Amino acid sequence: MASVLHRILQKSRTPIPPRIPKHRSFSITPHVSAASAPSKYIPSAAAPSSSSTKTPPPHPHIPKSPATTAPAPSPKESAEPDSKSETAVPASIQLAAELRKRATSVTETYIAYSVCEKLIKECAMQADYSIPQRKEKDGVVPKGADGEDLGVGTGWWYEDLGLAPTFSTWAQITFLHMYILTVRLRAFPAAHAPSWHQHLLDHFFYSAEDRLVRDHNIQARSLRNKYLKDLFTQWRGLLAGYDEGLVKGDAVLATAVWRNVFGGKEDVDLVGLGEVVSYMRGVLKGLDGMEDEVVAEGEIQFGDPRSQRKVVEVRSKMMDTLLAEERGDVSKK
Repeated sequence: MASVLHRILQKSRTPIPPRIPKHRSFSITPHVSAASAPSKYIPSAAAPSSSSTKTPPPHPHIPKSPATTAPAPSPKESAEPDSKSETAVPASIQLAAELRKRATSVTETYIAYSVCEKLIKECAMQADYSIPQRKEKDGVVPKGADGEDLGVGTGWWYEDLGLAPTFSTWAQITFLHMYILTVRLRAFPAAHAPSWHQHLLDHFFYSAEDRLVRDHNIQARSLRNKYLKDLFTQWRGLLAGYDEGLVKGDAVLATAVWRNVFGGKEDVDLVGLGEVVSYMRGVLKGLDGMEDEVVAEGEIQFGDPRSQRKVVEVRSKMMDTLLAEERGDVSKK
């Protein structure tokens, strides 16, 4: 192939111009000569000495490569740690932080388990009761109208509202406070909230089963499971009812409370019912103003619903208007 190309070039007798490479750019740096003034800017690759001899320009076909300078060290490499300004961290703390990074989910599970156990105790304390006859050798436990064991309880829910100190009442009031906590736990990050919800519910059923054995002497596991399954069904329905009440207003929320806590009885104390609704709204507002870190510590104490009576007794202008319109409609008929 090369011989053929050589013959073609000889026949054409057309000289091929030499390939002229492009000039490379020089890095221009200022150079101040002490012998001459003013200062001159010359290529750093051909910096002259103190003599005035001029350096010939480079050949156009063989350009000189520009002078290469060593790259400056990066700030991270040049920066030296200041041992005086940095505080030494103990090795145990560094190890704990590293383990927490690698086992975040496991650590949070233990934290949620412990904190939810504390929260359930606070919820169950609001309507706590006891059955002293169980401690007696031949004690007879009194029964209510529906056949449930009657215990002895103190506090606003029993003394002011007149609710019977039974297992069902305790469960519903505990559920009410659990629901308040559940609403707040929903605001946790999506990756963490389900674990907290589950641990809160699990600890309730641990406490409920323990109470069935201790206070009501239900030793058969199959019978206890029947009660627990019924409680879980009530919890699912309670969530839907209270959620609807929070969205649609206090009247709907009061209906859900009346159906669950008061058992749907007709002779309900309307003022007390209003106090429960106002109490729920107030606690939810207080929890909403707390940071997630504070809630996750579990140091939560519920207030006294008696404080809501003044709020409930304030006369509603809207209710007066509705009653007046109803009376007018009745008189026209």
